[in-house]
Amino acid sequence: MNITWHESQVNKEDRQRLHGHKSFVLWFTGLSGSGKSTLCVEVEKILYEEGISTYILDGDNIRHGINKNLGVSQAERAENIRRIGEIAKLFVDAGVVVLAAFISPYQEDREKVRQLFSAGEFVEVYVKCSLSACEERDPKGLYEKARAGEIKEFTGISAPYEAPIHPEITVTNEEQTVKESTQQIMAYIREKIHLSE
Repeated sequence: MNITWHESQVNKEDRQRLHGHKSFVLWFTGLSGSGKSTLCVEVEKILYEEGISTYILDGDNIRHGINKNLGVSQAERAENIRRIGEIAKLFVDAGVVVLAAFISPYQEDREKVRQLFSAGEFVEVYVKCSLSACEERDPKGLYEKARAGEIKEFTGISAPYEAPIHPEITVTNEEQTVKESTQQIMAYIREKIHLSE
């Protein structure tokens, strides 16, 4: 292919100055029903109230559009995460804080996304929740269907989930309230990222 990268005269740092804050991605990973999307919404609300430009990339929402042609085989899951990583990178380049909520079950796929970003721009948030607790919640009824064989390749049942090895943040939803987990994430952001610098 005859393609070349077209440079802009406005760079990421310029856009960050325009927004008045740094840009980065909070990558929430965990089993279905662990609370990833709930935490994204709560953290985004706080950031928005503090004048931070944000955007949520959510697994279900992305599969309604950009990735609606992908299934759930390991190769298709990898492609799903690759595309999301590239989208997140564009948002970060635009000076926006991205909150990405995806099961993203494979360590290798998450690591490839991390490599797209500069140091400190990719913050992995492991939403730790036991399979039994996620099954109890089962807000979408997916575990029940997976156990009945109606959903193939379901993470935690018929497909693996590889927990993060060294996430920047681990929240334990069975032991913490949503508010406590949100406060933990915000404390990390304030201490490690220094948004306004």
